[in-house]
Amino acid sequence: MTPEQIVRTFFEEVRSGHNPDYAINLMAEQVIAHQMISEEDVTVIRTPHDYADHVREMIEAYGTFSVDIQEMLAHGNKVYVRWKQVGTHVGEVDGYSPTGLPVIEIASAVYRIEEEKIKEYWIQIDRSGIQKQLERNKLR
Repeated sequence: MTPEQIVRTFFEEVRSGHNPDYAINLMAEQVIAHQMISEEDVTVIRTPHDYADHVREMIEAYGTFSVDIQEMLAHGNKVYVRWKQVGTHVGEVDGYSPTGLPVIEIASAVYRIEEEKIKEYWIQIDRSGIQKQLERNKLR
């Protein structure tokens, strides 16, 4: 598969929540995950199992959610993706009790592919936007 096909399959199968355990087929044994949080670069090491658990946590928080890839660009072994994820607040999130209301996540990431596996990525999520939605939904 090309790097673009690998990342597209990752979104369709794993990131979407349809088949989190499929991460074992698309991710290296150790993936360097750079998470841009309020201009602070936090780097963690993820395994396919860790990532599958992370997706399951999103399902617990937001139920069956949708992921719409809004843009995908590939250049060599790197693939840029911007997406919109829409779920329903059905589980506790950051201390906020479930409201049953929609929560939208806007995010983007660059994935580096090595030996036909995701080896590294840089992700930015509009966490402030999510926080504002949770706060607003709490008041409804």
